[in-house]
Amino acid sequence: MAKKGKKNTGTVEDQLKALHQLQVFDTKIDKIRIVRGELPLEIEDLEDLIAGLHIRLEKFESELEAINENILANKNTVSLATAAIKKYETQLKEIKNNREFTSLTKEVEYQNLEIQLAEKKAIQNKANVIHKTEIIDACKEQISEREEELKLKSTELNEIIAETEKEEKSLMADSLKAEKVIEERLLTAYKRIRSKVANGLAVVSVEREACGGCFSQIPPQRQLDIQMHKRVIVCEHCGRVMVDANIFESQNA
Repeated sequence: MAKKGKKNTGTVEDQLKALHQLQVFDTKIDKIRIVRGELPLEIEDLEDLIAGLHIRLEKFESELEAINENILANKNTVSLATAAIKKYETQLKEIKNNREFTSLTKEVEYQNLEIQLAEKKAIQNKANVIHKTEIIDACKEQISEREEELKLKSTELNEIIAETEKEEKSLMADSLKAEKVIEERLLTAYKRIRSKVANGLAVVSVEREACGGCFSQIPPQRQLDIQMHKRVIVCEHCGRVMVDANIFESQNA
């Protein structure tokens, strides 16, 4: 009785054929994804950048709001100080002794200093408003440019996905079907090799007496062993699984 979850795998030749088919399907999937290029990552980077720019914009707008509140506070300070000076000047006309005169004169001087300080702050605040507004406008322009770029890249990616989605799903289904025929040990080795090589080729055909992956020459006896399809043979140099280029033709011979 077969163990629960164990695959119904065939002969070594069946395994090699399934590995070869799996590689064909996965290579086609790789090519489809290469067509998309770096678009998904570029879109993700743009989305992160735009989110960061919006946070900066909110910060700048909050700072501008605080500056405008300071401008309003300075205006109130000038208004209150001006009203106080008028009151003290009226009281100066009615003073009866030097002590009152000195006290009111100091109050008037103090209020004039408050006005001067408020006016100095107003000049600085106006300059800050201009500077902060320029920064906000530049930030908004940058956001607009990046959003337009994001829109174009997203449209491009969606068009590519629409063109290739059906084919990719079909290939992925074929890939999964091929995996079911392959022993777990071989499948794990296949995926490990694929993850380590740049072109994703874990299974290669023997071409011109050489490994189709690293192009190292294969001894005659080893070539004969590969053609026999009796065991899984890997390249001594690159570790890829090697199969006979005519493995499927031998089945129909």
